[in-house]
Amino acid sequence: MTSEPQAASTRADPAILSIADAIAHPVKAADFPQTLLRFRNDRHAATVGLDGLDDAAWARHFGRFEPLPGNLPQPLALAYHGHQFRNYNPQIGDGRGFLFAQVRDDAGRLLDLGTKGSGQTPFSRDGDGRLTLKGAVREILATEMLEALGVHTSKTFSVIETGEELWRGDEPSPTRSAVLVRLSHSHIRFGTFQRIAYEDDADKMRRVVRYALDTLYDGRTGDNDAALLLTLAVERMADLAASYMVAGFVHGVLNTDNMNITGESFDYGPWRFAPTWQPGFTAAYFDHSGLYAFARQPEAIHWNLGQLAVALRLISEAPPLIAALERFGPLYQQALVRRVCWRLGVASQGVEADRHLVAAAEAVMMQGGVSIDAFFFAWMGDAMPECPAELLGTEGEALWAAFGAVKAGYAPVRARTHAYWQGAAPQSMLIDEVESIWAAIAERDDWGPLFAKVDAVRAMGDALKG
Repeated sequence: MTSEPQAASTRADPAILSIADAIAHPVKAADFPQTLLRFRNDRHAATVGLDGLDDAAWARHFGRFEPLPGNLPQPLALAYHGHQFRNYNPQIGDGRGFLFAQVRDDAGRLLDLGTKGSGQTPFSRDGDGRLTLKGAVREILATEMLEALGVHTSKTFSVIETGEELWRGDEPSPTRSAVLVRLSHSHIRFGTFQRIAYEDDADKMRRVVRYALDTLYDGRTGDNDAALLLTLAVERMADLAASYMVAGFVHGVLNTDNMNITGESFDYGPWRFAPTWQPGFTAAYFDHSGLYAFARQPEAIHWNLGQLAVALRLISEAPPLIAALERFGPLYQQALVRRVCWRLGVASQGVEADRHLVAAAEAVMMQGGVSIDAFFFAWMGDAMPECPAELLGTEGEALWAAFGAVKAGYAPVRARTHAYWQGAAPQSMLIDEVESIWAAIAERDDWGPLFAKVDAVRAMGDALKG
């Protein structure tokens, strides 16, 4: 971590102020007993000019929430509604977080610095507005793994332990507390538009739609702003759904208030990675019907896009919105085969041919019981690995050979030269390892396993990029 004070060169751009009166409430951060810096993401801080902050300044900005120069003078809690497990809820909003600042990155994108666990807001209802330290650690692990696997995700920017004891009904209590800052490509949610539709305020809807197009989609214009925004969101969300599947990731709570208009994944609660290609695998213990199970995530995201379309009907006729929604299925299929080829390190042979590759891969992972991470690790690039011993003499052996026959016709585009590919096993993020990393912190205040895991996952990401 940085030890010497340096000036910050952040590129402040609080564009949200143009619509803050429509979707936000000024709030104050909680006054925490302490601000003990546990994690700072200097890799991404460098992209927005904040890596030069020393640790004391970092804690002031991201633990005490002293405003960044030229940025929002006061945090803003964003207002939204949402479908939660398909039940409409008009009583939600930023209940334990707020938008702290907006900055431009090296590529000129407008990014938000938003919080989780920063205290109560007008939307907290009966909640304490806090975040457990375990929840923060889990979010570090989720975002690092997803980023390495090519998923468009928010970044865990900062975690500061706050010195409070929290009581939670579903975890051993009391437990330690933290405040997390995430770096995201917007916090405008599908639920933002649902709330405006609920209010029946067409002028407000036009303003917020135009804000999204101007600031998040490079000023795109068309004959119908609402249909254009939905079209762009469908494209991003189809790719997000495919990226979840290829990563073996289960978000757990794909409610409309957890859908970002930029198609970026965020807000990680009961997430898990599936050990094998198990269609019914769920992450949330309360998802009794399997609504957000592994294989149902594309369906859930498409349903959520439908609710966004319903909200946008306030300012658009239905046909162009329906046309946008109908593109989801084909776009999802294209994204799925593209991402499978990417993770395998091979050149596409076209959607139709690639579908056979995907089907053969799914069969090995689902029927053969091969772990998702081990499968892609073994077959990456020009590798033609021998069948694992545990599959010999079983149906899995035939499936392994069938996949090899299909993959043999694919040209590699990524060599296995990175040190990561020489390792004995792939990186994974299954629940037992997550719990082990947390146990080291909870029982011994040992942060070594967490930072070692972050380093190892980032090395995997570098290998996949290469």
